[in-house]
Amino acid sequence: MSISLDNTDLAILRALQDNGRITNAELAEMVFLSPTPCLRRVKRLEQTGVIDHYAVEINRSLVGIEISAFVSVQLQRNSKENALVFEQAVAELNEVQECFVVTGGYDYMLSVVTKNLISYDKFVKEKLGDIEIIAKVDTTIVLNQIKSRRQLPL
Repeated sequence: MSISLDNTDLAILRALQDNGRITNAELAEMVFLSPTPCLRRVKRLEQTGVIDHYAVEINRSLVGIEISAFVSVQLQRNSKENALVFEQAVAELNEVQECFVVTGGYDYMLSVVTKNLISYDKFVKEKLGDIEIIAKVDTTIVLNQIKSRRQLPL
């Protein structure tokens, strides 16, 4: 299902992606609306689910998160039951930032963060290792992040 968005809606979304803490008055001025219609549009975007949630991006290194990794996971058998078990287990793991169902030689791709290599090793052995339906895990450690962008190209 897609929602019909006009140029003003797109301008509101672009502005909120850049600064989710902008005041309604500032937002209204940016998109050439008065505050009341601007607020109505934002509320409609929230109610229809176009705006999913608001969040703060934290500088990982300043809070002691040193390791970022992509983890490829292959299940023992690709079935609806195994997928459900795996997805429920992964949903409980705080280290997993994102989980994708993928094509190719693996079933899932995880984006994982940990404080250091020791905690990553513990994550793989004790947390992923406890998910018995996993057949294979491959890790790619991120050496340096060149670009990070959460904003959608609207």
